[in-house]
Formats: sequence, C-alpha cells, structure tokens
Amino acid sequence: MFIDFANLKRMAEQSAAVTQPCNCNDAQALAWQQIPLTLELDQFEEVGSLVENAYDEPTFKEYHPAGTRLQSDDAPIAPRYYPANLSHVLRCVKCQRLYLRYTEAGGYFTELRLRALRPQLLVDVPL
Repeated sequence: MFIDFANLKRMAEQSAAVTQPCNCNDAQALAWQQIPLTLELDQFEEVGSLVENAYDEPTFKEYHPAGTRLQSDDAPIAPRYYPANLSHVLRCVKCQRLYLRYTEAGGYFTELRLRALRPQLLVDVPL
C-alpha cells in the first residue's frame, strides 16, 4: 500500500510520541544505517511503501539542500528522492515506532538499511 505525504507525516508524528523503552529505539537509527545486529527483522511489520509505482524507474537523485549527506543524522527525508523513494515503512511490533527500510544494492552485495521516521525531517518537495 502506497503512503502519501500527508499520511506519512501523521504516522511520523504518532511514532515520535512513543515514549516506551524499546531495543529498536536503543539502536539510534537517526541516519540510514545497516540494520544493527541487535535487531531482528521479525521485530518489524511492514505497514506500507513510499514506492508510488513499482513499474516506474526510480530516481537516484538525493535531496540535500543544506549540504547534508545520506549518512547525516539531520538529512531530510524527501519521499520522492533516493533512498526514501525506494523505502517501505516498518512498525516495531513491541513499541509501535516507525522506521524506513530500503535495500542498498552494490555491485556484489545487498544490504538492508534502516532509518527512524522523524517528522521534523520530512519534506514534501517535487523532483
């Protein structure tokens, strides 16, 4: 199920309001990172996708107007830009916090990456 920006923002705000301690929050996935070994994928359930059309060629252009990088904690989350445009929204089944997950595919490897869905970083900008 595709999640539009308004719903993504609402979901991010609900996630940010969770105060319950949980090992998913201990991972501090503020920037895109490899899923930590302390987390198991079965701790998360997929609730939707930011992939609007699976048949369209996604852009690999990133959105960093303030000079951030993909690995920056404060990098914006722009759903039309890479890697958010390839992401699925996951919910921790223990505490209900939300995360984005995408698969980084290099020349000889694939790696699942995770990032906390933080409402203050969401931006709705066109390509």
